[in-house]
Amino acid sequence: MPIVDSETGPAPGPLEVRTMDARSLKLTMGTLALFAFTLIAASCGSSSSPTSPSPAPGGGGGGGGVTADVPITINGMNGNQSFSPDPATAKVGQTVAWRNADSITHTASADGGAFNTGNIAPGATSSPITMTAAGSFGYHCQIHPSMVGTLNVTQ
Repeated sequence: MPIVDSETGPAPGPLEVRTMDARSLKLTMGTLALFAFTLIAASCGSSSSPTSPSPAPGGGGGGGGVTADVPITINGMNGNQSFSPDPATAKVGQTVAWRNADSITHTASADGGAFNTGNIAPGATSSPITMTAAGSFGYHCQIHPSMVGTLNVTQ
């Protein structure tokens, strides 16, 4: 004797095939459409400008909350126009931080080794570096040596 459900009728036997009613079919299709939409939405996005950049290794710190007396923007691989402003000016005792506005990782490293930001991820800002000595400091990106800038530190 077949089992009978009051809403769906008798249960299928081993050789019986049950067809979906319109309501079940709509529910199944709606669920599949929602699942597909969720997958597509999750796979979309931009990595060029993260909203919450994570600290980069080697001192290429935070992002949004980093403040410095002298901010310098990394524009990308543009030779002597890679950093802005260039030249930048700071006073002894002030802090300088570099913000990476490019879509790839960069550094700001003094030619003579006076400072080094470490890697700065796209959208991130380096940890502030306190200038302790006056002078004119040429610097470059260690990853892309053609990127150059100058930081003049005065008393």
